[in-house]
Amino acid sequence: MGIAGRGRELAELRGWLDDARGGAGRLVVCVGEAGIGKTRLAQEFAGTALAVGAAVAWGRCVETEGAPAYWPWRQILRTLKVDPDKVLTATEDRFRLFEELVDVLRTAAGTRGLVVILDDIHRGDEPSLLVLRQVADQLADLPVLVLATCRESEPSAALPRFLPDLLRSRSAERLDLTGFGLDETREQLPSATDRQTARVHEITGGNPLFVREVARAIADGTWREDRPPRSVLDIIGARLERVSADCRRLVQAAAIIGRDFRVDLLATAMELPVGDCLPLLDEAIAFGFVDRLGDGVEYRFVHALTRDAVEASCPAVDRSHWHHAAAEALEARYADDLSEHLADIARHRAQYGDPRTAAEWMIRAADDAVRRLAYEEGVRLYKAALKANPQRDSRTQIALGRAAYLAGDLQECVEAAMAAAAAAPTPESKAEAALILEAVPDPAINACAQRLCEEALAVTEDNALKARLTAQRSHLAFYDGEQERLDALSREALTLARAAQDDLALTAALRARQEACPGPAGRQERLLLATEMLELARRTGNARAAMWGELWRLDALIESGRLVAAAAELPALKVAVDRVGGPVSAWHHDRVAACVAQARGQYAEAAAIARRGFDRMRLVERAPATGAYFALQIALAGHVGVSAEAAEFALQSFDPPPRFATMALLSRAYLLMCLQLPDQADAAYRQAGPIESWSLPAFFVLPGYVYAALACAGLGRRDDLAELVDRLQEYRGEHAVGNGVASMGPAELAIGRAELALGRLDAAVEDLAVAVRRAESAGAPGFVAEAQYHLASALAQRDEPGDRERAKDAAEEAGRLIRSLGMSRYADPLAELLGRLGEVAGSGLSPREAEVAGLVAEGLTNRQIAERLVISERTAQNHVQHILTKLGFANRSQIASWTTRRGE
Repeated sequence: MGIAGRGRELAELRGWLDDARGGAGRLVVCVGEAGIGKTRLAQEFAGTALAVGAAVAWGRCVETEGAPAYWPWRQILRTLKVDPDKVLTATEDRFRLFEELVDVLRTAAGTRGLVVILDDIHRGDEPSLLVLRQVADQLADLPVLVLATCRESEPSAALPRFLPDLLRSRSAERLDLTGFGLDETREQLPSATDRQTARVHEITGGNPLFVREVARAIADGTWREDRPPRSVLDIIGARLERVSADCRRLVQAAAIIGRDFRVDLLATAMELPVGDCLPLLDEAIAFGFVDRLGDGVEYRFVHALTRDAVEASCPAVDRSHWHHAAAEALEARYADDLSEHLADIARHRAQYGDPRTAAEWMIRAADDAVRRLAYEEGVRLYKAALKANPQRDSRTQIALGRAAYLAGDLQECVEAAMAAAAAAPTPESKAEAALILEAVPDPAINACAQRLCEEALAVTEDNALKARLTAQRSHLAFYDGEQERLDALSREALTLARAAQDDLALTAALRARQEACPGPAGRQERLLLATEMLELARRTGNARAAMWGELWRLDALIESGRLVAAAAELPALKVAVDRVGGPVSAWHHDRVAACVAQARGQYAEAAAIARRGFDRMRLVERAPATGAYFALQIALAGHVGVSAEAAEFALQSFDPPPRFATMALLSRAYLLMCLQLPDQADAAYRQAGPIESWSLPAFFVLPGYVYAALACAGLGRRDDLAELVDRLQEYRGEHAVGNGVASMGPAELAIGRAELALGRLDAAVEDLAVAVRRAESAGAPGFVAEAQYHLASALAQRDEPGDRERAKDAAEEAGRLIRSLGMSRYADPLAELLGRLGEVAGSGLSPREAEVAGLVAEGLTNRQIAERLVISERTAQNHVQHILTKLGFANRSQIASWTTRRGE
């Protein structure tokens, strides 16, 4: 028998399944109130999927807080015959874990397709929802359909934060379930009168579970029209009174265990033989409380509301007893491996009045969750342990802070770090508390971190800890823009670390010192630091140290214009990044690889790599992901035009970290000029304030000046432009690259363009010629073309003897590169420039028009001219019309006569 009233929904699901099996995966979020039939629809759809040959895997989120992290995904992996621990605990990086899980789904789907059903995600733990979000982002290219059911109005800490993101993914569909109509309600009540049916529909609102429970009550004679139940819970509670006392006691004990339970565990909790429990379970099945699953060892309440109603009927004293019994039973049953049951034991222990023991179990469960990379679940459990037993020492607060930091909950991390420091019994513990936090773009958080560092430094004697704390303080100075303080602190950290001969301290100190050596002036020292970090990586096998060393080398090579060498170094960075794993390290590779490709004129490749990196990073740290991605987009805009995405970014509000506020305004002003929106560009530039007030990040001063100079050149801000030319002088011989993010070419290119806008033609010609040579030496053909174009413009404007011929040569060279590289931003300006440079003396005709005029004189028709020049007939006609207009003639014979006279 099919499912009633859900024909439309099933048809939609079948269509989406067909799409998924064709390779266009789907996430379907099925939303509806409790009892509306979400699970029943999923069951019916699962049967449909199996019938067409697709595989089906279920994962159910539990109603209680005792499930282990990733519980629904563990169930799914087991269904697919994959050991969950080999996927969910086989790596130290959870984004690699997510990728491995996606690979499992891809493999399981094969050519038949796969349906994954996640039931009741409103009950899901946060790590499980994170997995779902990662899977959703990749579904569009997988033969997989994920059907996730949820109650949107269900109180939940996590789902409201995840649901909007899930529904925004390009593969997402939303399927809302509503109640039965009157006719569908009538189908469920075959023995009811029309008046009873209307009354039931009014009371239940067409909720299928409520309707079915009323139908059961009508059938067994307990329905009273004059005293209708207020909810499903009322009906279930009333039916519970009709079973035997032993059956009632059994289902109450089962409800405490959870919606799903094993008969052997239940028997242990009740201190009964399994054989005595089986008849009572049969009675519970007959009365519609539970269903038997599989081989009869496992059972399940027919609905979450059924379990809720049975649990609510249990007296407080009995509830406490059953929680104690369930905890004891779980410990006995799974003594060999408690890992999947730690949180459940902690839940039961917390319910019968032993807070110290409950806290110990919660901490064990939290430690296990963090070990499984389920940081959010670890945070919840550590907080529960502290609430259950507030007397815990600073170690629990430190553990909470670390888990919160890894989960990205910086506010929780700050609070835990401060509490841990306040309770720290030793200087070492105080230092550990201070080192929980890392420097971030948030000034308020950094202020707390700074205070903790200074308090710990005041009492710590250990050189290794002092080195790490000083390095931390140096990082904070970097984010606060305290360059002089940063220099002193980073030097001190490095001295302490080397004296301590502690590799962990040395790693932290090297990173701090690298931040203190920005721009061209610090490049040589950064290369030495990179060498030392790579040596440390070889000595210790530390993949992360290897990644930083390779990144620093690459950044320095790009900044110095050694693009060929930088490209050759990328494979070594890829090896280190793959060893580290995760989206953050992969993003570092992608941002540098995209920068190298963009600087070398490989624009499509640069855009694709940058997008990949952005997609990897945006869910982890959105601010740096967005900043790097759009810096690359802005650089591309100068050569290939503004993408739709960059245009949207330019026109929408964006709140950058405080240290990047000025940089964001200057780069936006330049981008708006590329969009030919001078009024908006001028507004953005004005918001940056006077030049002397600008605050640019140390690694981005040169790119910031270049953005500003190019914007001012277009806006006609001559005073600011002259000031910027002066400020750019110290950067001659350098390339405008912001920390391996995007290249704006040699500094002389920006200086030359600024001088051209100021009318300093001799200086512009000289600097643009230098820019051509420097770009050629760097292996940056796009910047060669840009410099050649502006050099040709400067020479054409100066128009001294020999300038016109030199300008034509530069423009033609620029044209060859512009065409081969696809530099669409320069196509029209170059054509106009060549037209001006190539006009036939005294006629105003371009070289092409003069050629067409000669063919007209030969007597060729437009079609014949088109065939001779390999152009369209319409283009030939346009050329003829332009000739007539420029020469003031009325017909073709006049063109022929004029051409003949000029040839004589």
